[in-house]
Amino acid sequence: MHILLIHQAFAAIDEPGGTRHHEFARFLASRGNRVTVIASPINYLTGGAAHFSNSESGQHDEKVTILRAYTYQALHKSFVHRVFSFFSFMVSSFFIGLRVKNVDLIWGTSPPIFQGWTAWMLARMKRVPFLFEVRDLWPEFAIAVGVLKNPTLIKMSLWLERFLYQHADKVMVNSPGFVKHVKNRGARSVELIPNGADPEMFDPLDRGDDFRRKHQLEKSYVALYAGAHGISNDLTVILDAARFLKGKPGIRIVLLGDGKEKGSLQKQAATLELTNVLFLPPVPKYEMASALAGSDACIALLKPLDAYRTTYPNKVFDYMAAGRPVVLAIDGVIREVLEAAGCGIFCQPGDSKSMADAITMLAENRDRGRAMGLAGRRYLEEHFNRAEIAESLLKLLLEMTPKA
Repeated sequence: MHILLIHQAFAAIDEPGGTRHHEFARFLASRGNRVTVIASPINYLTGGAAHFSNSESGQHDEKVTILRAYTYQALHKSFVHRVFSFFSFMVSSFFIGLRVKNVDLIWGTSPPIFQGWTAWMLARMKRVPFLFEVRDLWPEFAIAVGVLKNPTLIKMSLWLERFLYQHADKVMVNSPGFVKHVKNRGARSVELIPNGADPEMFDPLDRGDDFRRKHQLEKSYVALYAGAHGISNDLTVILDAARFLKGKPGIRIVLLGDGKEKGSLQKQAATLELTNVLFLPPVPKYEMASALAGSDACIALLKPLDAYRTTYPNKVFDYMAAGRPVVLAIDGVIREVLEAAGCGIFCQPGDSKSMADAITMLAENRDRGRAMGLAGRRYLEEHFNRAEIAESLLKLLLEMTPKA
């Protein structure tokens, strides 16, 4: 079976960002399938060059080929520039996709939703099944957070969303919270292939000594956030929490990652004289195990919007795989996972004092925190192991391509 994936934000295992799709592609290749990925030469997290930036050079990994399509390089300037970036990739990836031969299935993924149109067009022209994956409820999230305001663009995006749901042979979602939304907008057949993590990438008993030495954290209780620094991530709440923690010199807050808001967050931390906050650059996925091992607790948060109650953030599953207790400031379906696993503390989204109290409690009860982390690791192995999730994905793809 030859699968063509259209994914502007694709990150290879040796790049910063979410690597769900590269991990899936490698698994599918290991089972005798071919996977071709058309991706941007610009890393979606950093806005800089991706590992392989030549627009049509192929990066080969066993039977995985990554082709880079021209993309307007302005992801972090403004939302208008970002839309130009989305449209440039939509067009360039279409023409590259036309030249990919002997495809059995085309897999489109959103966001950005505009590349879904490319995937649908290619699937219909090549007369193969079209799998449409929903990773975030775009444009609903963009409207809710206030970055998508133009009435014409909103109307066009909502129309495209419904069109893709209605015309996909199957719609795949990564969170159970998305199922009702996509069905209400016309999806005929919906499959849940949830986010998760590969427990073999992480050692919960590793104390991260190298990471701690490198960043002078040997004597600190480290509460770490790893991921995007964008508007949705609400990282000012962490900075406000750090203000409450200034009187506890043993606790350090580490913000690892990149994004449009990082510069303003660093300025805010400097203005507030938050010497207990450390900003670090993003790392490739294969280095994430070391970073998480160097933490004592990990933080996940989003803006306090009802829309975000539907999400299964990837970082929470990585934290669980690393065996670290989670300070969770996201309500909804991911809170249900946290409470079922007993792997951390929920605090109200947007409530910095509640977050500071949760971090303090874990710092003062380290044995309890370690027990929570190990409970999360066990729960992930049983319910969100990426290898088992990949088996479910393979089954879905085979059902869609019986003649392949």
